[in-house]
Amino acid sequence: MTTKPQRFTILLVPEHVEDRGGASEEDSAVRSAVVEATGETGASGYPRYAGHGIVADIDPSTRTVEALLVDGTELDYGLTAKVAS
Repeated sequence: MTTKPQRFTILLVPEHVEDRGGASEEDSAVRSAVVEATGETGASGYPRYAGHGIVADIDPSTRTVEALLVDGTELDYGLTAKVAS
């Protein structure tokens, strides 16, 4: 039996950064948040996680962010949401 992770760290990283000068994604992130499982399923069909102003539907098997709201609005253009490793 596999269990779903109870929390993830989400990084909001600028898409336009081609060379981070050796910096990690964590260091390049303009915002990060630890989100925890809410027990709900989002409109995308994946488990919903929330915390620190971020609500995300995340596929726990691939660690892909399928849907995301930041402070109640969609993600700004030019930013990518990633699950930290």
